Amino acid sequence: MTATLIDGKQIAARVRGEVAADVAAFVADHGRPPGLATILVGEDAASAVYVGGKQRACAEVGIRGFDHRLAADAPREEVLDLVDRLNDDPDVSGILCQLPVPDHLDGVEITNRIAAEKDVDGLTVASAGRLALGLPGLRPCTPAGVIRLLDEAGTALEGAEAVVIGRSNLFGKPMAQLLLQRNATVTIAHSRTRDLAAVARRADVLVAAVGRPRMVGADWVKPGATVIDVGINRLPEGETTASGSTLVGDVDFDAAVEVAGAITPVPGGVGPMTIAELLANTVRAARMQAGPGA
Repeated sequence: MTATLIDGKQIAARVRGEVAADVAAFVADHGRPPGLATILVGEDAASAVYVGGKQRACAEVGIRGFDHRLAADAPREEVLDLVDRLNDDPDVSGILCQLPVPDHLDGVEITNRIAAEKDVDGLTVASAGRLALGLPGLRPCTPAGVIRLLDEAGTALEGAEAVVIGRSNLFGKPMAQLLLQRNATVTIAHSRTRDLAAVARRADVLVAAVGRPRMVGADWVKPGATVIDVGINRLPEGETTASGSTLVGDVDFDAAVEVAGAITPVPGGVGPMTIAELLANTVRAARMQAGPGA
């Protein structure tokens, strides 16, 4: 059997179309677009690419972008003052600080300075608490994107056994919470889980997010399971996959595709959904700030 591919590019494009329509409606109601402010401290090349991509995506759907770039040696007070100003700016609906930040800064402190109603990354203590308690709020973009992929794939979550490999605050824990809210039975597995492969094989829904290339083999996958690969790893120079890509996930795709019922590719699976959900969160934040009925 060969698994059905869950096309994250196609689904993300549809989400962006929905966001563009929501932005137009918001402008019609309020006379201004939602706004997303990004903060980049330093000159990390990968971070600059990510921020640039987020700003371009904003422009494509009509969200106003505020691109703030600070020197690598910017003092703590300067960064926190910027966050405070953005918190107070009514034109800014959402704020994100691109991580990691330089070593002399505390990324957790900066993130938690962001007002909860503008926390479009869903990473503040307040947002995490609202998620844990099942209260309305802004959810982390990548886990929210995974839920959208599962829904689009027609995966039944209620009563399903879901295994999330990875326990990070950024993804693993919020992913488990979102699955619990959909009435899945959830196990969070990690590097110290005994017989990890056996735990993974129980899963009707297997989500891998560990940052280890091709760690999840075919013998980790329950026949017919839905497999979501959150990892993205670059192969050593000169190596490519059968499709010619230099990127692989945490799942051995070529092997798992013969066992799973549905699977996300890398690239083109989870990755495109993260920015799509960031845009959606920005519009949600704008409506939350505009008040009931907005």
